[in-house]
Amino acid sequence: MEKITGRSNPICTHIRKLGKSKSYRDEHSLFLCDGVKLLDEALDSGASIDTVLVSNMTEKNLPRYRKLPPDISVYSVHEELLDSLSPLNNSQGVLFTCRMKSEETIDFSSGTHLLLDDIQDPGNVGTIIRCAYAFGIDSVSLTEGSADIYNPKTLRATMGAVFKQPVIRLDRAQIFNLKGFGARIIGTTNDSDSHDISFAELNNAIIVLGNVGHGISDDLKALCDQMIKIPLKSGCESINVAVAASILMWEASKTCQH
Repeated sequence: MEKITGRSNPICTHIRKLGKSKSYRDEHSLFLCDGVKLLDEALDSGASIDTVLVSNMTEKNLPRYRKLPPDISVYSVHEELLDSLSPLNNSQGVLFTCRMKSEETIDFSSGTHLLLDDIQDPGNVGTIIRCAYAFGIDSVSLTEGSADIYNPKTLRATMGAVFKQPVIRLDRAQIFNLKGFGARIIGTTNDSDSHDISFAELNNAIIVLGNVGHGISDDLKALCDQMIKIPLKSGCESINVAVAASILMWEASKTCQH
């Protein structure tokens, strides 16, 4: 295993840019992940792994997780150097790069789908993706204003579900074409006159969630066939969007057939 010792090594520069810059990730069609858990999930899912950096503390333990295929470039680095390369506060001993998947084609005419409108927190987006996989949701779509799927914080929050769960980004034109699939579009809101989720039919539908600050955008709300709410105790105005999404997905999973 080749060792990297200097911070100015071109591989280190490449890793830093992947962690910090969405435009750089998009340019190279690569993203950066941190942690043995994500590496294990990526290997199980057949993800296209390009490069792996392992700290000298983790190196001796890596074989017990997985013997890496010979076509993957593997480098050993000092633990302090790996920490400096990680875009997250605490590196988990392994950094690796993956090639982005080709854009998936989603059939919105059946099944249950989530559409995240301007949800900007990477942790929330990652948690929603993780829960969507757990509850058998057919796809998660994000508007252009939502957090980057390949932000390292998003990826860590998915706990590996990003390698299994269909996730795509939709521009405004694609969103307005959703009606052409014949699926119902259901929006979520806190408005008192909205339907209780207990009585909503969430199967074969696209469920739209907005951010806590201003909810679903007006133009997207106009596309909705129905607006629903999660009943909350009097005096509680809202709950975290990832929590709300999990409640909705749990309700949907009761009737979805997977």
